Amino acid sequence: MRGKKMVKGLVSIIMPTYNCASFIEETIESIQAQTYVRWELLIVDDCSTDNTKEIAAKYMKKDSRIKYQCLEINSGAAAARNVSMKLAKGEYIAFCDSDDLWMPDKLEKQLLFMKRTGKNFTCTAYEHMGEDGKNLNKIVRPKKKCDYNRLLLDCPVGNSTVMYNAENMGKFEVPNIRKRNDDALWLQMLKKEKYIWGMDEVLMRYRIRKNSISSNKLKVIKYHWILYRNIEHLSIARSMFHIGYWCVIKILKLK
Repeated sequence: MRGKKMVKGLVSIIMPTYNCASFIEETIESIQAQTYVRWELLIVDDCSTDNTKEIAAKYMKKDSRIKYQCLEINSGAAAARNVSMKLAKGEYIAFCDSDDLWMPDKLEKQLLFMKRTGKNFTCTAYEHMGEDGKNLNKIVRPKKKCDYNRLLLDCPVGNSTVMYNAENMGKFEVPNIRKRNDDALWLQMLKKEKYIWGMDEVLMRYRIRKNSISSNKLKVIKYHWILYRNIEHLSIARSMFHIGYWCVIKILKLK
């Protein structure tokens, strides 16, 4: 669906959250600190049991650009992202996880890059930080351009760095899997737009959390299999190749 009635110049920021009260304040404040001010933050809560709702309410009272909605039942990040996607009014849609941080000029620089080059689908470099926010001295740089087949290999895209032109590309349904749904979304988008283009500038800080689902590599393999076989409908042989490739990268700590 094309976003014909979307608000020109507005960036809709999609933020799913679940029990992230320890980090979401800092994340919201990193968005409020943006030098580009025409944005709306769409926080969709997947039934948190902590005080995420109260924290969001505190910021909403002071900033009308921040909006909060809670799902009726716990349904996963994909369902939360889909609700945000439907609510989004912006010409551009950006993604930010509720424990990551943006550099203050993230939106300004990425929008300038997209307008100057005419690119519809972009990402940036990012750096790793620990759960306590300390720099881990590791930078992940994006490919200059990445197509569908390249993204299948190891997804060289940081979720909280992505922004795309929704007026030109429309909105998308996020595939409903508990993990790797961001990869599934990018793959879906790359069937419509040939490349996601990378900016070689660090504009996001990615938080490495000890007890996240993605920190358990054996559990993540299951979601890779679902992504390759059930969603992308790859052959068994090709699915096994891609899982093997991913395992080698993790074992050798290449990413």
